Amino acid sequence: MVSHVSAAVAAFMRGDPVCLFDAENREGETDLLFPAQAAEPATMRQLRQDCGGLLFLAIGHEVGEKFDLPFLQDIYMNEQLVREHPVLSSLQTNDLQYDSRSAFTLSINHRDTFTGITDRDRALTTRRFAELYAELSSATAEQSLTSLGQEFRTPGHIPVCRETEGGLSIRQGHTELAVGLARLAKMTPVVIGAEMLQPDGDAALSVTDAREWAAERNIPFLTGSELIAALELEE
Repeated sequence: MVSHVSAAVAAFMRGDPVCLFDAENREGETDLLFPAQAAEPATMRQLRQDCGGLLFLAIGHEVGEKFDLPFLQDIYMNEQLVREHPVLSSLQTNDLQYDSRSAFTLSINHRDTFTGITDRDRALTTRRFAELYAELSSATAEQSLTSLGQEFRTPGHIPVCRETEGGLSIRQGHTELAVGLARLAKMTPVVIGAEMLQPDGDAALSVTDAREWAAERNIPFLTGSELIAALELEE
């Protein structure tokens, strides 16, 4: 494993952030990522102040299976729901410019939050979701759903994105890359992140500017291709 990839893994294992750029032929965006189980109010504050994009929780396919979390795109295209709510037919996601399918599943709040949007509330939702998944490793499907419902509600202020089955071998989106970073670090496949936008513009922060930003703060920077290569070496 090359030195800067090892540095990124080491940082992630400490609960520190990593910058991850997907690819020029996808979204062309850099995300700032933290392991979800390390989320604190300061984590959420850094994500919203330094990034500007949507805060999202990336989860592995196995996490989605554990909690039976559906893709929103599948729900919104359900024939019965479309009949009951014709607006869904008009708003179908059939023209994504960077992919064929959205990774979004349900949004969540922990039941102990107030509005759900404060740094404290979003940190609690993020951290407890990752912890709960780890705690339920040997639980049955019924036990997992019961435990999830006891602690969380939907809709909420943490949008969740679910990895495609097959992961990076099928889709190289930010969700799969974030989960891949967690797997490379041998950590729970639940990652909190946000897209980095230009502070004074209308586009994503350029990869050059993102590299410079990360270097100034001693934050490891990875590209999707570097991460995929490192994961292949681990196999």
